[in-house]
Amino acid sequence: MKGISCIITAAGKNRRMREDLHNKGMEIKHKLLLKINNEPILTTTVKKALETDLDECIIVLGHFMEDLYPSLDEINDSRLITIENPDVNVELSQTLLNGVLNAKYDYCLCLAGDQPTVTKKTMQNLIDQLFKSPEPGNTVTILARGETGYLDSARGLGMPFACHSSLLEQYLQGKEDNLNPILKGMVADGVSLYGVQGQNELELININRYEDYLKVLRLLNEKK
Repeated sequence: MKGISCIITAAGKNRRMREDLHNKGMEIKHKLLLKINNEPILTTTVKKALETDLDECIIVLGHFMEDLYPSLDEINDSRLITIENPDVNVELSQTLLNGVLNAKYDYCLCLAGDQPTVTKKTMQNLIDQLFKSPEPGNTVTILARGETGYLDSARGLGMPFACHSSLLEQYLQGKEDNLNPILKGMVADGVSLYGVQGQNELELININRYEDYLKVLRLLNEKK
């Protein structure tokens, strides 16, 4: 069915953030529950995604899912679906595949739950550029980290991105890995990779460590 399924991965172990909070003697909590503009990181990411041209938004939960469910309760949108990994001890590739296999629509916008600074404009641009491409079924549009336009390398690239769900089904099956090696395999096989220009430097920050979180807060404060 032609349309867009958004898949947001929120199933990780939260190891690095828990380690940082422990070392600082701070309360141990999930990074996706840290607040940005007075709401949890995961809530912010999901709300932005829902402001784009999506037909459904699938949140894939795993580790610490019982902690994350309440952050989604306040979002009242019929497009929002939460699913769980059958086995929580899997890599990102299998979390993403779980989302794809539960998606109803032909195309996927893929986001990480810890990317609340990706703007809704960039999310929409990823979708729009995919549909404008000569071969949307054989193209991945991805947030650029340097060069933009058609790329000959996936070096350093990851989420967010958009592509046809069949590509993900093909390249994620049987893989236990992070996303970048899978993108490299796609490029090697002739899949087109198109780098979409971001809106600002904040979009390139994944909140993995506590210092990443503080940097985001600082940059957001400077923009006010």
